[in-house]
Amino acid sequence: MGYYFSKILSNNSFEEALELVTGELEKEGFGVLTEINVQDTLKKKIDVDFKKYKILGACNPHFAYQAFQNEDKIGAFLPCNIVVEEHENGEVEVSAVDPIAMMSAVNNENLAGLATEVQCKLRNVIERLP
Repeated sequence: MGYYFSKILSNNSFEEALELVTGELEKEGFGVLTEINVQDTLKKKIDVDFKKYKILGACNPHFAYQAFQNEDKIGAFLPCNIVVEEHENGEVEVSAVDPIAMMSAVNNENLAGLATEVQCKLRNVIERLP
């Protein structure tokens, strides 16, 4: 089972991809709670050069609340991560965690339907990217 789904954006810059992803997340009711700049962090912490790579912590508060109602430790899996990375050839790839794969580690049947709904919304985000 895969743990993510992704799409290559051949005609967008890294910065454009970030804007596009954020806009598509908003259309599906998600906000970006966190943004981790892996490139900057690795440079500062261990002085290595790394490609442009950001991890966006996306959250849909309605789904998060439902998940917390069914599993109080679910915060260990939240927020949903979206990765935006620039490859050596200039293409930008956007990847989203698959909530169904993530929730398979939690032994709680009440989360299955919720994971399916969130998966659908995150797939919509990825599929609508140009």
